[in-house]
Amino acid sequence: MNRIALFLILLTGYPVFSQNYDEAKVPHYTLPDVLKTTSGKIIRNDEKWEKLRRPEVLKLFEDHVYGQMPTDYDSIRYALTEDDGADMAGKAILKQVGITVFRKGNSVQINVVLFIPAQAKKPVPVFLLINNRGKENTDPTRTKKSEFWPAEMVIDSGFAIAAFHVSDLAPDNKDTYMTGVLQKLYSEQLKKENGMKAIGAWAWGASRVMDYFETDKDIDAKKVIVVGHSRGGKTSLWAAAQDRRFAACVTNCSGNTGAALARRQFGERISRINATFPHWFSNNYKKYNDKENALPVDQHMLIALIAPRPVYATNASKDLWADPRGTFLALKAAEPVYELYKIQSGLPKDPPGIDKPVIDSHFGYHNREGEHNMTDYDWGNFIRFARKF
Repeated sequence: MNRIALFLILLTGYPVFSQNYDEAKVPHYTLPDVLKTTSGKIIRNDEKWEKLRRPEVLKLFEDHVYGQMPTDYDSIRYALTEDDGADMAGKAILKQVGITVFRKGNSVQINVVLFIPAQAKKPVPVFLLINNRGKENTDPTRTKKSEFWPAEMVIDSGFAIAAFHVSDLAPDNKDTYMTGVLQKLYSEQLKKENGMKAIGAWAWGASRVMDYFETDKDIDAKKVIVVGHSRGGKTSLWAAAQDRRFAACVTNCSGNTGAALARRQFGERISRINATFPHWFSNNYKKYNDKENALPVDQHMLIALIAPRPVYATNASKDLWADPRGTFLALKAAEPVYELYKIQSGLPKDPPGIDKPVIDSHFGYHNREGEHNMTDYDWGNFIRFARKF
C-alpha cells in the first residue's frame, strides 16, 4: 500500500479503492439467466414466471442483497396534521399527513407532504419521492423551491406529488441507522445476516405511504409512481419489486445495487459501497466484495421483478460513478421477462445519445448532460413517460 492510500485511510476511516472508468477494462462477464430457475428449468411464460421464478429471484435478493422485508405490524393510523386549503396561488391543495405504524407496543411516524391539483375532478395519479436529501427540498410552504422536487411543475401537469424523508424510517448514518424502524419495530432484523437495513427500511416506508394513498379519495392509488434518486433510486427499485401496488418505478442515477449491472465492475463497486455505506444492505452482501461474479443475481433481475409495470431509469453524462452504460444494459437484459407478458421494451439496441430521451416505450431511459442530480429536465421526462400509462 502506498503512502497516499494509507494517509487517505487514516484521514477518512474508509478503505481506498481504485475505480474503473475505462470500458476497455470492463472484464468479461456472464449474467445470471433471469429465466432459468436454480433447478435448471427454463421459464417460457408469464404464469411460470409468477409461480416459480419470480418468488425465487425475490428471495435471492432478500437473502443476498437487500435483506428481508417484514410485512407484519399491529395497526396503522393516519392523521392529517395540516391542511392549508388552496396553495400555489390556488392551483394546489396541501396535505401533511402523519402515518403512525404500531408493533408490539412501539411505533414510528412517517411524515408525508402531499400536493394535489386543486381543480381535479376525480382521483389523480401521484409521484411519490423517497427523499434522501435535505427536508428543505420538499418544503411544504414553498418558500424554498428545488429542482429535486419541482412540485409546481408536477401540479401544472395534472399529477399530484408527495414525498417522505428517509430519516423518518432510518437515519442515513452507519452509527444511528438502526434507531428508527429497526430498533422500534423490527429489532429481530438486526440479528440476522439477511436482515434488512436502511434501504430496506426506506422501501418498507414507501409501502406504508402506499397504504395511506389507498384511503385518500383524492389519489388514484392504482396510479402511484415511486421515485428515487441515487440511494433513493436503489430504494425505489426495491420498493417496486416488493410492492406490486406501485404502478411504475423511476430510478434516477441509482448506479451500483440500483439499476446498473454489478458484474461490469465499472464506477462504484460492491466493495466500495459496503465499506462506505455498511448500513444500507444486509450483512450477507459483504460476502460479495470484489466477488461480483459469485452473486446469484444481478440488477437486470431486480428490474425484471417489476414486470409487467413500466420502469424509467436515468443517468447523467458526468456521473460515470453510476455507470450509464451498465444501467442501459440492465434494462435490456430484463427484456426477456417483459416479453413473457407480450410487452416490448421499446428501447433501441444501443444507448441513446446525451439528452436523447427514450420516452415512447415501456422502459424509459435518458442520459442527461450534467452531474449526479435530479433536475427539471429529469422530471419533465418522468411526466411525459407517466402520461403514456
